[in-house]
Amino acid sequence: MAEIRLVNVSKAYKEEEIISNLNLTIQDGSFTVLVGPSGCGKSTTLRMIAGLEKETGGEIWIGDQLVNDTPPGKRNIAMVFQSYALYPTMTVWGNIEFGLKNKKIPKAEREELIREISEIVGLTEFLDKKPQHLSGGQRQRVALARAMVKKPKVFILDEPLSNLDAKLRGQMRTELIQLHKRLGTTFIYVTHDQVEAMSMGDEIVILNKGKIQQADTPMKVYHDPNNIFTANFIGTPAMNILDHNQLLDFMPTVNGDIKYVGFRPEHIQLSLTESKDPHSIIIHSEILTMEALGSETIYTVKNEAGVMNIKSVKDPLHDVTRVNVMIPHEKLYFFDHEGVRNRTITIKHDEPVLVMGGR
Repeated sequence: MAEIRLVNVSKAYKEEEIISNLNLTIQDGSFTVLVGPSGCGKSTTLRMIAGLEKETGGEIWIGDQLVNDTPPGKRNIAMVFQSYALYPTMTVWGNIEFGLKNKKIPKAEREELIREISEIVGLTEFLDKKPQHLSGGQRQRVALARAMVKKPKVFILDEPLSNLDAKLRGQMRTELIQLHKRLGTTFIYVTHDQVEAMSMGDEIVILNKGKIQQADTPMKVYHDPNNIFTANFIGTPAMNILDHNQLLDFMPTVNGDIKYVGFRPEHIQLSLTESKDPHSIIIHSEILTMEALGSETIYTVKNEAGVMNIKSVKDPLHDVTRVNVMIPHEKLYFFDHEGVRNRTITIKHDEPVLVMGGR
């Protein structure tokens, strides 16, 4: 196991900077997920840690070793890619054994390692099969087993589940979480899928345009975002973000620097009757769409403040077109002109009630 530290790391291709002055510490034994949109620099960061890409500047430490000039094969890192890169002419056993042979591990030790790891990942009964006779999930396990037999300090996984169907992805997420707990090794996982990030990581690192937007626990990132990018990126549907001017008629005086106001879809309550609550924003709204998903219903509503998404666990409102939306003040997030969270905002409840409707 090993802690990984990136100190002022940058990466540029010709004149285009992909990673800018990145500082990140990945704790020993953690399951850390790098997440962000395509082109944000997450895979590049991963490849620099593995030694497959050369950093333009900065330092990369694995444990107490500076590895900037250490070749990939000597960093004690195992990688699992989106494409499993299995040898089609070899059996499962042969694929797992190949790297051990190259390292000149004695045969008896190789056999013991392969049987031990195959048992852990559930491949024992498939050792004589070739990759073309395996399912996607089984091939993924072979790629994991091939990495595991090296007993590395760090596992690096670059979107390893993206080729699987939704049901199998869910199953493999659970298996990877259990595997991490069993091995206790440092896992670094790259994905663009926020569900994978939220469900798997001890810590999530959200990247955008080569810069860290926030690095924290999944729940901290969700409930306490540092900026609009993080607030919008994590959560389905995304956080509602409105210009503060759109809400001036519906909320009391606010002290502080505000440009945008945000609120999560699940924090909005729907009411069919007129309500008065000095501690909530209340706006008469029109339902544009309704998606009944079984355990929850997603509404899109339009009102004088704008368009909002709402998530409700109550029974769907069929044959209803007009509702009142209620947003508790305590569930509001405030952001400044740069999109940075302002946590110092206070709301004055001077008004006896809040106004329904517009001007």
